[in-house]
Amino acid sequence: MASLKPSEHWVFAYGSLMWDPGFPVAEAVGGRIDGYARSFCMTSVVFRGTLEAPGLVLALDEKPGAHCQGLALRVDGADWQATHTDLRARELATNAYHELVLPILLSDGRQVQAITYVMRRDHEQYIGALSLDEQARIISRAVGGRGPNADYLFNTADHLTQLGMQDPDLDELARHVRDLMRG
Repeated sequence: MASLKPSEHWVFAYGSLMWDPGFPVAEAVGGRIDGYARSFCMTSVVFRGTLEAPGLVLALDEKPGAHCQGLALRVDGADWQATHTDLRARELATNAYHELVLPILLSDGRQVQAITYVMRRDHEQYIGALSLDEQARIISRAVGGRGPNADYLFNTADHLTQLGMQDPDLDELARHVRDLMRG
């Protein structure tokens, strides 16, 4: 992994890290990563589901020509070591992600290098190419250590809307899950 300058520790957030980073954020700026898509392509057996009834969580899935909008979160150098340790405990709990340092284009025109968690397609938790109906069915029922899977989806979709980063696929999935939950 490439090293970052001590004053420039960035993390790219595209899911729950946007609304629940769990670490001190010195600066949050809209950002975009190219070549990856935000996708419910990872089963969750810890935080949003169980081994018996897995949920789904977002991951960055490599996809040529795609891009993903999210937040670039800067962490002060003094907070970096503890933050990085905690991030690894959270994001690498089942080793389903690659921890990569990738270029992020910030909304203010800067380009930074940020730690980014990307789905490992060779991992048993990778479940790409699920239909919207299959995703909605799983998400509407799953519950894990951090609560209902649906809350994760709703919080992420709502946060993206608040930030002006529309994700029509997530919005449609959220509508579908709400319909299923109403019965």
